Amino acid sequence: MQADQFPWLTAIILLPLIAAALVPVLPDKEGKNVRWYALGVGLADFMLMCYTFWNHYDASSASLQLVETYAWIPQLGLNWSVSVDGLSMPLVLLAGLVTTLSIFATWRVDRRPRLFYSLMLVLYAAQIGVFVAQDILLLFIMWEVELVPVYLLICIWGGQKRRYAATKFLIYTAAASIFILIAGLAMAFSGDTITFDMVQLGLKDYPLPLELALYAGLLIAFGVKLAIFPMHTWLPDAHGEASAPVSMILAGVLLKMGGYGLIRLNLELLPDAHVYFAPVLAILGVVNIIYGAFSSFAQINMKRRLAYSSISHMGFVLLGIASFTDLGISGALLQMISHGLIASVLFFLAGVTYDRTHTMTMTEMGGLGQAMPKVFALFTVASMASLALPGMSGFASELAIFVGMATSDSYSSIFRTGTILLAAVGLILTPIYLLSMLRQVFYNSGEVPFAGVTENDLIGTAQQEAVCFGTSCVLPADAVFRDAEPREVFIAACFIALIIGIGVYPKLTTDLYDAKMVAVNDHVQQSYSQLAQTNPHVYAQGFLVPSISEPELAPVLGLVK
Repeated sequence: MQADQFPWLTAIILLPLIAAALVPVLPDKEGKNVRWYALGVGLADFMLMCYTFWNHYDASSASLQLVETYAWIPQLGLNWSVSVDGLSMPLVLLAGLVTTLSIFATWRVDRRPRLFYSLMLVLYAAQIGVFVAQDILLLFIMWEVELVPVYLLICIWGGQKRRYAATKFLIYTAAASIFILIAGLAMAFSGDTITFDMVQLGLKDYPLPLELALYAGLLIAFGVKLAIFPMHTWLPDAHGEASAPVSMILAGVLLKMGGYGLIRLNLELLPDAHVYFAPVLAILGVVNIIYGAFSSFAQINMKRRLAYSSISHMGFVLLGIASFTDLGISGALLQMISHGLIASVLFFLAGVTYDRTHTMTMTEMGGLGQAMPKVFALFTVASMASLALPGMSGFASELAIFVGMATSDSYSSIFRTGTILLAAVGLILTPIYLLSMLRQVFYNSGEVPFAGVTENDLIGTAQQEAVCFGTSCVLPADAVFRDAEPREVFIAACFIALIIGIGVYPKLTTDLYDAKMVAVNDHVQQSYSQLAQTNPHVYAQGFLVPSISEPELAPVLGLVK
């Protein structure tokens, strides 16, 4: 680190971590002070991010910025090495926004509030640490630290099957993350020099069999977090039992760690292996899209339906990563940001609905649109964004991925056409299951709604109509199905404003990372061309592998591995 540079990124990580350690000594008996304290820390850290990136980050540069390197454990070669670039900076901001608003959404936690908010702040720090770590051992440590608060947040404050869901989450993600450690050690000890610095690891020349094995291991590690089929089964259980604020972080940030890891490690460090695995990613992406969409239809639990929707949308991220085009990989990152915002607001509004109805079973709901018009309006807007309505961020990201894949010269026309047509099935199914959810929850169920109010109760109340949902009705004065409060409207509006802003003018986001995404794709394209020279016939044959055009068979000068 330069002597005159303040350690901004270290401060951003340590602020919530130190604040979490101080929670036990706060003077607070009823849990009211600690919630304001946690919200203040989250907001301060998010403002610190905004200030740092506004004044010290150059979006036109693809190189690492705000680099900070300190010797941590020299005997192991472990350094505290953090920095940001166009790949990590937008995700750091996303994590800061989603986590801060999630803390604001947990305003009525009355069970062990000190522990709850301490865990939220530790999770805040660990998420940022994953996105800015430039030492692969440091990334692994942050990855593991993040698992602990999520496990406890589900296990203690979750639903009836919370222990099962929390244990399943921990087993899946902890077991898969071992591949990060194994791959990191293998790359560090490969060659003549031993290093854990990811920049130096990217410059090493690995034997192709080793590189393919490393890529496969990392694909498992990040595939579990990204919820790639068939490594996805932990996600619906976790979402189904987690509280709404925890689900916001799960869908808004933690899933994105998988996509981030694929781009940061698999593409940047192992580009040769990516050429071989890219068609596999494309196929897995299509499977995710279709499987997630169809599975959503079978869910009567609102949060499980949204969980499978997330699985479907993560398939588009895989398609973009596998496209070999600047537009496709840029669309993949935009999809991660867009889905982070959309999924967060959907799970938040699902939690708002649960607070009123005390059920997530959609067949027990109905007619809530009359009782809660504000929630209905916000839920409708968020659902429109999720089904990629033009003018919303989901449309911009999915369109970029489709165009990127359709215009890729790396695949045969048959493969591109089949991939696009199958992925388009997801675009058709998404509106169906989302609009069906809105109908079941907010429109009349068709049942006689007089379980909660008798005819005698309605005498003399001509000026008041009973507030009903499903088979339960109460008078307006006694209704517990109150509409959204100003705090809840504010939280949802923060997400929706960004969703519409990005949808109307995507350059608000893409300008932050375009230079980096182009550099990543150029790096992969160089490996693609280099491999084509040494083994053109393997790539030119077959249906599932990239084809090499004649100009790419010419010698390529100045290739940098």
